[in-house]
Amino acid sequence: MPVYDGPIIDAHHHFWRPAHGRIPWLRPDARIPFRYGDYEAIKRAYLPPDLLADARGFNIVGTVTMETEWELDDPVGEIRDLEEIRAAFGLPDAAVAHAVLADPGVERVLETYAREYPLVRAIREKPGQAASPRLARSRPTLMSDPKWRAGYALLHRYGLHFELQTAWWHLREALDLVRAFPRTPITINHAALPADRSADGLAGWSAALREISAAEQVTIKISGIGLPGQPWTVENNRPIVETIAEIFGPDRILFASNFPVDGLAGSYRDIYGGFLEISRDWSRPEQAAAFAGNAVRVYRLDPSILRRTAEDLSSAFGG
Repeated sequence: MPVYDGPIIDAHHHFWRPAHGRIPWLRPDARIPFRYGDYEAIKRAYLPPDLLADARGFNIVGTVTMETEWELDDPVGEIRDLEEIRAAFGLPDAAVAHAVLADPGVERVLETYAREYPLVRAIREKPGQAASPRLARSRPTLMSDPKWRAGYALLHRYGLHFELQTAWWHLREALDLVRAFPRTPITINHAALPADRSADGLAGWSAALREISAAEQVTIKISGIGLPGQPWTVENNRPIVETIAEIFGPDRILFASNFPVDGLAGSYRDIYGGFLEISRDWSRPEQAAAFAGNAVRVYRLDPSILRRTAEDLSSAFGG
């Protein structure tokens, strides 16, 4: 089968300008424990021209940008900054914003997004995670906190879905959340973090995915699957992609780069070229769904975006 050459929507990446000083972990003196180790290389502005340069050779027709752990005193400020970026460069096409769901004033933030910033389609607040499956049994995340759930319950009212980033051993908690609030879709970020590639680790991960996949309003991003200290290769990541495809089916998968973060694990060509190679034997409709069509549906994008080309985006800012 030929490698897919149709439109691609990068469904999870970041645009940021660390020089503004509003992203604490990207400040010059910041050093946090980071899953890819030293991250000094990404403490620089990353804007649409940078992403399209990294993605040269791929038919990127649209993008969805993810919140960056902006200062908590002004979550809407991050979206104002993204609106400036979009006005200058024509991207992103949609955004995932941040909100502190347990905050008594969270409804004002959600209402502001819904009323003033149609770019926002979803909310991500990382609920935390225990260090291991064993510890997860006695250390629930925010997903089980009544105050947090009260904020979560507002998402549907404002037309927002939830982006979940937590380790796979908390997906049973997430399934309980989905069942309690069935009108709010969830998109699992970064393949539920299958960092442990041992036989036991992969068995636990796949079992957790299989359980939550029973909820049809759950989709999953294949992104952020690099391994610390190892190059991003098809050999390393084929089992991850193929397991997710078997469990969720191509109609509930979104491929994404997680750039510039995953630039620490591989080049854009390594990662998207790997996705293309791994999915080579999928049918054309399956490829089209996973690389672009599902992002249109999940992020409520104008379907005409699929008629764009990468050249259209580059020409918008003289690239």
